[in-house]
Amino acid sequence: MFSKACEYGIRACIYIAEQSQLDRKVGLKEVADAIESPEAYTSKILQLLSRNKIINSGKGPLGGFSMDKEELNCIKLSSIVKVIDGDNIYTGCGLGLSKCNEEMPCPLHDQFKLIREELKMMLERTTVKALADDLEKGLTFLKR
Repeated sequence: MFSKACEYGIRACIYIAEQSQLDRKVGLKEVADAIESPEAYTSKILQLLSRNKIINSGKGPLGGFSMDKEELNCIKLSSIVKVIDGDNIYTGCGLGLSKCNEEMPCPLHDQFKLIREELKMMLERTTVKALADDLEKGLTFLKR
């Protein structure tokens, strides 16, 4: 459903949020290891998230990636998905057809439309903080 980049971006944000709640900044290698993502690929994703003000990036010995603790409840999964994958997840065809619409529906159109609407609501309601809290409590995991 999400691109690989988006999956890694969401996982990275959850990990960075968890560490930020512990007042820790994390480096690229640590993030890549924590989410089982190639370092170079992770670097590009983190740069994109930083440019779009979802995460903070600092250089130097005291640098690293972090998120503002006060804003973690404001950052929704939908903002991460939009930055990385755009809005296609809310409009795309379940079978990948380019001309699928209300007038010319694919065989999955009506069922997939419902799934897209529920997914959109979930992404707009779910905060990075809630996911980071579950991770910190050991209720969820980021590695296989």
